[in-house]
Amino acid sequence: MARLRAPDGCPWDREQSYATLGPMLIEEAYEVIEASEAGDWDELRDELGDLLFQIVFYGQIAFETGHFNIHESISRVHEKMVRRHPHVFGEEKVENTADVLANWEAIKAVERQTAGKAEKKNQSLLEGTSTKLPALLEAFQLTTKAARVGFDWKKGDDIFAKLEEEVGELHEELSKEEQDQEAIADEMGDILFVLTNIARWHGVEPESALRAANRKFRRRFAHIEKRLEEQGKAWAQTSLSEMDDLWDEAKSIERATQE
Repeated sequence: MARLRAPDGCPWDREQSYATLGPMLIEEAYEVIEASEAGDWDELRDELGDLLFQIVFYGQIAFETGHFNIHESISRVHEKMVRRHPHVFGEEKVENTADVLANWEAIKAVERQTAGKAEKKNQSLLEGTSTKLPALLEAFQLTTKAARVGFDWKKGDDIFAKLEEEVGELHEELSKEEQDQEAIADEMGDILFVLTNIARWHGVEPESALRAANRKFRRRFAHIEKRLEEQGKAWAQTSLSEMDDLWDEAKSIERATQE
């Protein structure tokens, strides 16, 4: 990376900055996730290399600007992981994952205090959750953190009751003679937020679940397109009922393949 950024290196690499690297880092991270979820291990191997390259790229710019070097990043995360796992590297005893997460938050609080950050008034437990995350993932992270300190539903069934309540409020907004689009969007957001909590309660990461649903939709819709092409039919010549039949056909093929 140093060679690429050298005065006689690559003009494109020399032009890059923290700002220009941002979109590329996000893209590479998503490609890692996509390869992992697809079970394509050759692709995952390569995508991890691409992601690592972006991290080293950031590190080189940081070194050149005198901010820090990548070795400091590695050392600091190593120290942090050892410090936050006293049940592994120390004498702390834990019974389950809940204990681990509770300890994690307590240790983070001590770290903030040591760093002089605890004096910040009204500092939120949620402060470390980026607002730049995809919305579903942000909701998942926010409620996961809140749940660690006991702010959560007592039973999974209670969340379904909340979902019914939110759906009812959406119906109420939609049934008004003069619809308020802002209020409708607000109720939609509440429903998605509750659905995120249902996913969290059942150990499902909602962003990944939705991506899987998107891929499934792509596959089945592609089957409809393929069958219509085989039949020489255009969309305008195809009824919704016929499309639904082809959709069900795609589902049947998938089930047969899985068996």
